[in-house]
Amino acid sequence: MNKGFLIILTLFFGLSSAQKNAYYQQYANYKMDIDVDAKNFTYNGNQTLNYTNNSPDELKVVYFHLYWNAFKPGSMMDQRVASQGKNGDSRLQNNGISTLASIPKNEEGAQNIHWIKQNGKDLKFEIQETVMKVYLNTPLKANSKTTFTMEWDAVIPMQIRRAGRNNREGIDMTVTQWYPKIAEYDYDGWATFDYIGREFHAPFSDFEVNIKIDKDYVIGAGGTLENPSEVKGYDAKATIKTDRKDKATWKWTAKNMLDFAWAADRDYTVESFVILDGPKVNFVYQKSEKTIYWEQAKPYVTKFFQIMNATYGRYVYPSYSFIQGGDGGMEYGMATMMLGEAKTLDGLVGLMVHEGGHSWNQQMMAYNESVRPWMDEGFTSYYDDYIMYQLFPPQTPQPNPFTTSIDRYRNFVKRGIEEPAGWLGDHHDNGTAYSFATYYKGEMFLIQLGYIMGEQNLALVMKEFYNEWHLKHPTDRDFMHIAQKISGMDLKWFHHYWINTTKTIDYGIKDVKYGENSTTITLENKGTVPMPIDFSILTKDKQVVNFQIPLNMTHTWKTKDIYGDFQTMPYWPWTQKGYTLTIPYNKSQISALGIDFSKRLADINLEDNLVEVK
Repeated sequence: MNKGFLIILTLFFGLSSAQKNAYYQQYANYKMDIDVDAKNFTYNGNQTLNYTNNSPDELKVVYFHLYWNAFKPGSMMDQRVASQGKNGDSRLQNNGISTLASIPKNEEGAQNIHWIKQNGKDLKFEIQETVMKVYLNTPLKANSKTTFTMEWDAVIPMQIRRAGRNNREGIDMTVTQWYPKIAEYDYDGWATFDYIGREFHAPFSDFEVNIKIDKDYVIGAGGTLENPSEVKGYDAKATIKTDRKDKATWKWTAKNMLDFAWAADRDYTVESFVILDGPKVNFVYQKSEKTIYWEQAKPYVTKFFQIMNATYGRYVYPSYSFIQGGDGGMEYGMATMMLGEAKTLDGLVGLMVHEGGHSWNQQMMAYNESVRPWMDEGFTSYYDDYIMYQLFPPQTPQPNPFTTSIDRYRNFVKRGIEEPAGWLGDHHDNGTAYSFATYYKGEMFLIQLGYIMGEQNLALVMKEFYNEWHLKHPTDRDFMHIAQKISGMDLKWFHHYWINTTKTIDYGIKDVKYGENSTTITLENKGTVPMPIDFSILTKDKQVVNFQIPLNMTHTWKTKDIYGDFQTMPYWPWTQKGYTLTIPYNKSQISALGIDFSKRLADINLEDNLVEVK
């Protein structure tokens, strides 16, 4: 082959490959008109969806989610709960019996599609419970747009999980994941996971939603209310504008969000306050003796947004609404649905901090939670602990903000039912194992990285990750690329051990020998996850002296850490079970010596980590 032609061919295919693998994301624009029959908990919907295919692929079908179809006896969600029994999600069962099995016929969830059209022409579609497959008359070419119109009606289901009517605190309607929602399409194809009760995924979208409902209702939603002077609750001087059926129309807009969620109740109070250099916050709740902590929570919520803006990245939306409703706490675009009758102030604030934190790790950093729930829940839990430690300092000083979570993980591992964090969210066999794999192992992932690379580097990683990937759909590979770039370390080994296995960390002090002018310590790796080790001594005069034992697999060692200066020792090969270090202190100079004085290492057995010298 001609050498020059070969070079041209190589450049061409190299460019084509780069273009094919370049990042892209789809875009959707929803315009909805909704007419609610509040008495019967139903509504009629009409929707125009302008959809942009920014992918390099021609699409011959599209998929929509119909989540409410899961809320009925015999559904896949019901079957999954029934098969798991007491090991399943406690919110979906009562003493091991699925609560979906007993939903009355008139309270079953339903999203009934009347018709769907593409550019005005009828389309064939088939409904596979919570997924609707739509066959396009005209394939949607790469980098082109199309318009879907559709009409449907829906039954708001019994309140069991997230959405529904008459929740246990008396909220009439929690309306979430409620409209035919186009599925995400990316390099991995269509995200068409059935709704079994876990999390959601969607393309970034703009919304224009008009909700017609009885004039006595107040609506809380994740968006901007465009006509507060015509509806109840948001403007003290409002003149409620109604139609012939005594209904008011609420006009909401939102831009660049994953979803639009709302709730409605006749007894809602709306309280708003603006955070300096932050969003406008709306509290939408039933004001009573049972919700007295909402007023006291305002300065804590203010501080929460300020800390997140400073440490992670700026909240990009104009407002955020904490709305009483749902079955616990669940995040949506610019809003949280949450139970409001808290027993303590810190309990209420903790819920607000966690669910509000999802605005970063579920909304702005829009992970595919069906595939990687540990990134959203785990990263959110990390900042949850970090912020609550500042808002409500513990009465007993702790070495770091994460000690309680690390202890819970350590105790859970001893139960022997752990499942890998890398499993698909809906496919965990045990509900408790899912929670620990997702919330605790995900949080522990960041805590251990801070231990490995130093907290200063981890802070830089988190900021750079946000700066590069907010309002996109990052994966753990994208995160690891940044973590390795900033730290200079090879961290792939840690990612694999921690996310794809249930192997554990267990280091101990095997032997201590005191000399005239020095002490020799032999350490032992008894676990199955290799790690670098921070080893310290406490001197008789109460000084802490730190030594870092690097792990050879990182190839570059951390150079600083907020938990103190340290001397770097020779590295510990991961294949080697024992390690010996000699320090220039004798027995008379040492009060205690041990592994990880900062208490960040997720070592499952602490009994042999510390030696007190007497």
